[in-house]
Amino acid sequence: MRILLLRQWFEPEPVVFKGLYFAHELERRGHHVEVLTGFPNYPEGKLYPGYRLRPWQRETIEGILVHRVPLYPSHDRSAIRRIANYASFGASAASLGPLLVKRPDVIYVYNLVTLGMAASLFRQLKGSAVVYDIQDLWPESVAMSGMLKHRWALRLLGRWCDRIYRRADHVVTLSPGITEELQRRGVPGERVTTIYNWCDERAVRPHPRDTALAKSLGLADGFNVMFAGNMGLAQALDAVLETAACLHESHPTIRFVFVGGGVERDQLESAAQDRALRNVVFLPRQPMEAMGPILALADVLLVHLKDDPLFRITIPSKTQAYLAAGRPVLMGVKGDAARLVELSGGGFVCEPENPVSIAEGVLRAYHLSDAEREAMGRAGRAFYQRELSLEAGVTRFEQVFQRVTPETGQ
Repeated sequence: MRILLLRQWFEPEPVVFKGLYFAHELERRGHHVEVLTGFPNYPEGKLYPGYRLRPWQRETIEGILVHRVPLYPSHDRSAIRRIANYASFGASAASLGPLLVKRPDVIYVYNLVTLGMAASLFRQLKGSAVVYDIQDLWPESVAMSGMLKHRWALRLLGRWCDRIYRRADHVVTLSPGITEELQRRGVPGERVTTIYNWCDERAVRPHPRDTALAKSLGLADGFNVMFAGNMGLAQALDAVLETAACLHESHPTIRFVFVGGGVERDQLESAAQDRALRNVVFLPRQPMEAMGPILALADVLLVHLKDDPLFRITIPSKTQAYLAAGRPVLMGVKGDAARLVELSGGGFVCEPENPVSIAEGVLRAYHLSDAEREAMGRAGRAFYQRELSLEAGVTRFEQVFQRVTPETGQ
């Protein structure tokens, strides 16, 4: 099949999910892949060195043909500028994309409903099938981010989203909860499929514990509860800090390790210092290739989000990375993510934003033997390989693509 990946962000932008890694796996299976994307500016909202805005640009990245069209570069807190960023790429992709890209059999649209016009034009002008991959449920996630606050605007956005979801040839979701919600909104059940996300398996895999690395990071001789990733409002990590305070005197060998950055990191670090929490360590954001050995230093890996109904139908991406790393997982998210960890046998579940429940989960892992924790990590890793891996996910995507383009799938 000829497959077009239509997505606003792509390499060399960091933390691009289902980008180059996805494209390479599809090509390895015999498909031809092209990409339609914007000029790289994430996460700072500034164009990368070597790029300048122009009507279009073609380049080849590791053998993948990439078409770039202009957008308004921005990624700050201004709602107007963020909207301009999304809308400008959507408009450029719609007006220029069909002129630049040869007819694809199927268009894979990553997440954004702002790409609905571009996908529709490809279908009308070139007869391409459209598959949407929904990672964030709009308009709920937009409302939570604060980008839009007016009820009338959110209602209009909701109607637009529902129209796009219902008009797609097929919709892929990251969780059963989102699948059920889309069916409730009128998307026929036979046109919605849950395909779990995978992680970057090149960087995240089981590693032996590196004693020298542990000493250099101050993580030796203790029990490490590790949170790795963005520290924002949605993560509600003040509750985890409160858990550390609860265990500070009674279990001084239990250490809470926060790895990464985010808008709340400085506030969290200051709060830990003000309370003299010697059992809390903050490490800076790490390159993805360094994360495998760091995750291996954890005795239990923590996932935590606010106790919000929207998060009950999502699965944080670090869930897959933690399971793939082969370490026990403590899941502080209700709903689909909790059920996934329980099903895997690779960890425990605790109540989000509940320091007592989080502490109980930590102590449950703490009182296991090393052998029991290793067995739990192996169970999670085996579940990842079987149900969540790149191999499993891309096989399911191929089946969806062939279903919407039966003449090419035979």
